Amino acid sequence: MEKIPVTGFVFHSNDSLSDHSHGLYITSWDGRPYLHRHMFSGITSLNDGHVHEYVGITEPAPTGVPHFHRYHTVTSMNDGHTHIIEGATGPAIDLPTGGHVHYFEGFTTISGMHPHTHHYKGTTGNEVG
Repeated sequence: MEKIPVTGFVFHSNDSLSDHSHGLYITSWDGRPYLHRHMFSGITSLNDGHVHEYVGITEPAPTGVPHFHRYHTVTSMNDGHTHIIEGATGPAIDLPTGGHVHYFEGFTTISGMHPHTHHYKGTTGNEVG
């Protein structure tokens, strides 16, 4: 029988019941990191008479463990300027059909002929390998 190298860790649950449980979280399979990312996109708030669109993909994070993702992208050019969007998502939100998404929210960098920021928020797409 062929052996496949797997790495990960066991997480002990502090359930209030007399029984307790453990979860196995795999971080690599057959020598490859067991990671995933999420697509995200949206439109910023209206400020200084315009909005910006944005699209990106999060940094990778381990699959199956409590985690968040860092993200970074540049908005579309509008009114002669762009803004940077960056931050970290909230924790995973499980989907009833499998997989999960993350909520994200923040403010862009300051930019423009009349310096200003835009608010943005949204939910990532489902996980992608």
